[in-house]
Amino acid sequence: MKAVKRNGFLSAILLMTVTVIIAFSNKKDGKNLVAHSFDIAGKQYRLMLDQTNDLTRYPRTSAGEGDTKYVDISDWTGGFWPGNLWYVFEYTHDTAWKTAAIKWTESLEQNQFNTAHHDLGFMMYCSYGNAYRITHNEKYKDVLVQSAKSLITRYNPMVGCIKSWNYRKSWDGKTEWHYPVIIDNLMNLELLFFASKATGDPVYKNIAIRHAETTMKNHIRPDYSSYHVVNYDTVDGKVLDQQTCQGFADNSTWARGQAWGIYGYTMIYRETGDKRFLTTAKKMADFYMNNQNLPADKVPYWDFNVNQKGYIAQWDYEPAKTNYKIRDASAAAVVCSALFELSGYLGQEGKKYKDFAISSMKTLSTANYLAEPGTNAFFLLKHSVGSFPHNAEIDVPIVYADYYYLEALLRYQKIEK
Repeated sequence: MKAVKRNGFLSAILLMTVTVIIAFSNKKDGKNLVAHSFDIAGKQYRLMLDQTNDLTRYPRTSAGEGDTKYVDISDWTGGFWPGNLWYVFEYTHDTAWKTAAIKWTESLEQNQFNTAHHDLGFMMYCSYGNAYRITHNEKYKDVLVQSAKSLITRYNPMVGCIKSWNYRKSWDGKTEWHYPVIIDNLMNLELLFFASKATGDPVYKNIAIRHAETTMKNHIRPDYSSYHVVNYDTVDGKVLDQQTCQGFADNSTWARGQAWGIYGYTMIYRETGDKRFLTTAKKMADFYMNNQNLPADKVPYWDFNVNQKGYIAQWDYEPAKTNYKIRDASAAAVVCSALFELSGYLGQEGKKYKDFAISSMKTLSTANYLAEPGTNAFFLLKHSVGSFPHNAEIDVPIVYADYYYLEALLRYQKIEK
């Protein structure tokens, strides 16, 4: 009997030792992966900085033949480039990156007065938000507060949402969108939460919460998939249309839209502590993670319902001519970053979300998706999709894919310390 107990004790000790060794090995592999990815980022972005001297032209994607495509200050993606530079500085502590990040951040200063955009969160919080978080420079806080003031000019209390786009028509040309709100807009609410904390004025936070509640009610389906666009009546606030602009069909699930929802509601829970938002983030993540149409490597097709029965595209869709099942690494990067945060709010249950994020991060860090230095128009991730229906940015690098990938790497590094 004593021998049996002794053998059982030794087996338990051995199992614990093996478990510790595996955990240590996995942590070491993760650190190596993070180090390797930031090494690539340093090499790519040095090349980008060498060719990018005009502070009115912001790197967005590739222009073919390996060239970089730039946009001006009015584009919604302008803030990601300085944000990327801040993340590289945060990892390396090399002041050269800080100098570049400050220069590119401050080039966006006039956007604090921009009321033509709902994307001021992307434009200003990804740039100035990181700048203030890292440097604590008060002038950056002032710019962020003014940006929030500009953003809430697009809020209609009758609708309960911030207007995303100005007037436009749907793909079928039959529906006029006078007050369209897109799920992406959740990401811009972080700027408003910041403004309330910075000023003590609850108006910004209250608008953000109302927008989140209205979006949760009208954008999220019973199975926790999501609509891209909801069009509202500006007089009584009623929902007029639930459609898509960048997804496959009105009733399909656009992958990056679902990613925005997962990330957005995770952030909103962090800022409010309201369990409704945590539940929504978790169930939207479950839909994404458990979807039968998610490829094994966890990098989704640009839409979960491409070519499926019951999903009818309203745009110029010609299945006989084109491969429509293209991956969107940007969606994977957004989800990866979101799940690292979400996992921390779910106790023991959070492990599966963390494990999924780690698996996604490892996939994005392979040669299939992470570029070799000197290639990919000097961006990090390959194989993203901007808008397939618009025939725009298909299977190319995109600056925001890099941003959320770098953020995911930093979040992973912090939780594994």
